[in-house]
Amino acid sequence: MSTPRRWPAPSHPLQLILGLSLWSLWFVVLYGGLSVACEMAPPEPSRGVFTAHNATLGLLSLATLGLLLWLAWSCLSASRRQEGVACYLSMVSAGLHLFSGGGVVVVGLPLLMLPPCL
Repeated sequence: MSTPRRWPAPSHPLQLILGLSLWSLWFVVLYGGLSVACEMAPPEPSRGVFTAHNATLGLLSLATLGLLLWLAWSCLSASRRQEGVACYLSMVSAGLHLFSGGGVVVVGLPLLMLPPCL
């Protein structure tokens, strides 16, 4: 009896939308959470970027980036063991996970440079 998988196999077609779906969920949580946090407990403007809001959202961004990079590595390593359509789906999925990870980096960079709640 095999153990159940928590994620779809690297060559499963669901992998094609998983990375972009995770990125969009992260994006909504990031800016929705920031909006709610700024309304409920705005930080002092004198603190600049060194606030609990930025730290929390930075950790969320790092966790999301780590998950996307792990998924990309998993799909890329699986593509080396496969042939045909399964290899193609794994390679394209790895690329989409990397693209989504790049989106996390680009959208998350303002957390390092801008104070929240401007």
